[in-house]
Amino acid sequence: MLHVLGLDAGGTKTVALLADEAGNVLAEARGSGANLQTHGELEVEKVFHEVIEQLASLQRIEAVCLGIAGVDRPNDEAVILGILRRLGHRERAMVVNDAVVALVAGAPERFGIVVLAGTGSIAYGLDAKGRSARAGGYGYILADEGSGYWLGREALRAAVRGADGRGPKTLLIDLIFERLEIDSLAELVALVYEKGLEKDQVAALAPLVERARAEGDVASTEILAVAAHELALAARSVARQLSFASDPFPVVLAGGAFRACPTLHRLVDEALDLAGARTRLLTVEPARGAVTLALDLLKSSAA
Repeated sequence: MLHVLGLDAGGTKTVALLADEAGNVLAEARGSGANLQTHGELEVEKVFHEVIEQLASLQRIEAVCLGIAGVDRPNDEAVILGILRRLGHRERAMVVNDAVVALVAGAPERFGIVVLAGTGSIAYGLDAKGRSARAGGYGYILADEGSGYWLGREALRAAVRGADGRGPKTLLIDLIFERLEIDSLAELVALVYEKGLEKDQVAALAPLVERARAEGDVASTEILAVAAHELALAARSVARQLSFASDPFPVVLAGGAFRACPTLHRLVDEALDLAGARTRLLTVEPARGAVTLALDLLKSSAA
C-alpha cells in the first residue's frame, strides 16, 4: 500500500493529512501558520518539518501536494519546492495555490469557483475545458477584501470612528476592548503601533463583527455587506474569464472568515448574481483537496 501527504498551509494554521492510495485519511498533523511573506522561509520550513515528520514516521510517503498562498509567483514556488527537497521530497512533489486545494476539496466535479476567505482572500476558478483564472490574493496592502484580517481591521476602524463621532456608535468598541483586555483608545493605539498587533490577532477579531451584527449593530452590518460585495466581485471576475455556459456550477465558500461570520454565506450568495452559480460551504479540511492532487501525482508518475 502506497501513501501520500496533502498539506494546506495558511496564515494561521497548517494542516497535513496522511492518506493511503485509496484516498482514506489515516492520520492528521497540525502546525502554526506558514506564509513566506509573513513568517519567512526559515519559519515556514520549521512548520513543514514538524508536521511532515509526525506523519512520515508512520508511513513512507510516496507523493506530496502542498497548497499555500503566493506560489503563483515563480520565486515563491521555487523557495517552497526547495524546502520540500530539503525535507526529503525531491520527486513526486507538487506545490499549488491554497485556493486550488480548497476548490478540489469542495468540488469533486473538478470545475467551478472557490472564494477563499481566510486570513487573506482570493477567488479561483477552473472550467470544464481546464482553463483557470483568479482574482485577488495580492496581500493585505493591495487586496484581501472580505478576509479575516480585513474584517478585523474594519472592526478596529469602525470602533475608533464611532468613539470619535466620525461614524455611528458601535458595540464593536466594547467587544474589542474586552477581547484585547484593554480599557481605552490610548491602550488600543499603543497595542497596534508600539507593541504590534499581528495579522492573525487582527483576523481573530472577525467573529466580533458577527456578534455585534446579531445585536443590530449598524457598523457591523455595513462591514459584512461590504465584505460580501467584495468577495462576490472577485467571484464574478473569475467567472468572466472562464466559460461555465448555462449549466449549474459550484461556488465553494472556504476559509475561516465564513466560520467566524456565518452570515457571510447568505450575503455572498445574494450578491453573486451569477447565472448557474450554486454556493456551497466547504465543510472538510482543504487539505483533503491536496490529498486528491497528491494521488493524481502518484498515478501519473506510475503510468
